[in-house]
Amino acid sequence: MRTLQAYRFALDPNNAQAANLRRHAGAARFAYNWGLARVRAGLAQRDAERSYGTPDADLTSVPWTLAALRLEWNRAKGEVAPWWSECSKEAYSAGLDQLARGLKNFSDSRKGKRKGRKVGFPRFKKRGKCRESFRYTTGSYGPDGVRYVKLPLIGRVKVHEPMGALTAKLADGSARLMGATVSRTAGRWCASFTVEVQRGMPSRTVVRHQKAGGTVGVDLGVKHLAVLSTGEMVENPKRLAGSLCRLCTASRAYARSQPGSVGRRKRSARLARIHAKVTNERRDGLRKLTTRLSRSHGVIVVEDLHVEGMKRNRWLARAVSDTGMAEVRRQLAYKTQWYGSRLVVADRWFPSSKTCSGCGWRNPSLKLSDRTFTCAECGLVLDRDLNAAVNLRNLVAASAVETENARGADRKAPLAGPVAVKREPGTARAGQTGSAVPSRTTARQRLTHAS
Repeated sequence: MRTLQAYRFALDPNNAQAANLRRHAGAARFAYNWGLARVRAGLAQRDAERSYGTPDADLTSVPWTLAALRLEWNRAKGEVAPWWSECSKEAYSAGLDQLARGLKNFSDSRKGKRKGRKVGFPRFKKRGKCRESFRYTTGSYGPDGVRYVKLPLIGRVKVHEPMGALTAKLADGSARLMGATVSRTAGRWCASFTVEVQRGMPSRTVVRHQKAGGTVGVDLGVKHLAVLSTGEMVENPKRLAGSLCRLCTASRAYARSQPGSVGRRKRSARLARIHAKVTNERRDGLRKLTTRLSRSHGVIVVEDLHVEGMKRNRWLARAVSDTGMAEVRRQLAYKTQWYGSRLVVADRWFPSSKTCSGCGWRNPSLKLSDRTFTCAECGLVLDRDLNAAVNLRNLVAASAVETENARGADRKAPLAGPVAVKREPGTARAGQTGSAVPSRTTARQRLTHAS
């Protein structure tokens, strides 16, 4: 299976190379702002011609795609940027590509072709207020040995860690370099290589682990990052909560500094480093967790959580954002394909926490503060999250339906019965209710009746 994968390495440039990297990032920002000004001027001219009653055939054309923006840039670069030859042409192309993507997202959002929130019209970028980045797609770029990266018009830049994982794949032909993005985050330059890799069938070790692990239900939460149906409880590291004191101190010092001063730049850099450390620690923990689950189990069952709705609760917003629940599902979606396992996404309204994993009785009055599930029918007493994980595992065992086809598109598992009378906070609008079900009906019987 051919798939795209990114390898990201931190760069260690000298002073001259760091200045050159900033110059290329500034060139990309300049091309982006120039193209946006050209688009705005064209739109204003078109509106003026329409107000004068000019026929549509004579209206001014507005460059909207990357090809049109490149053509306009090549015509005007000698006048607007006589110094353009000091930077690689890929830097200007990267800025125009960012603008073209923003215009396309805006257009698709207005036409209803893009899901999610409405995307606004692109805005101008300001130095120090935007992300510094540029991209290479052509030319002589890529790893130069294990410790150096070769970038056009910049030279050989040293990296902080060896790139053996990438260079080995490029050497044996199992990977093909597609592009490289150079960006700056919290004062550190990084190079991200996009490669097309050949991911073969899982090894015998992975297959043996999958047979031993079988199906596992994963319940994501705040108290525990993940609770598995096997009884394992992955603690929530709470990366943001552990750095709140330092963040408060750094934010207060930044707010009290003089705008435009050297001290404000230093305090801004310190605040960015703290945020970057929290992000890196959270990303590292989630990647290790999803890789271990994908390699050790054949079928992984998770819920279709409405994370945005959960964050509307002012008391849970910070804790939910600190866990990264949506990131766990995103990583499992592609890692299960890499390692030969399957991902099952249960329906959003499946009452996993309110259903007894032993007999199927439901407790519609279960509150979010109730951390222990007690069954009134069979007397089962179990941790709330563990009970939900077992129900997720039993859902697949009862249905025996694959939720992923051969091309990797996931389908949602069917409900194991009607929706409970009272939903958990943060998952539905207030006042939404459903019908209850007989208390003695098991999950398997309800699933059979629904099908």
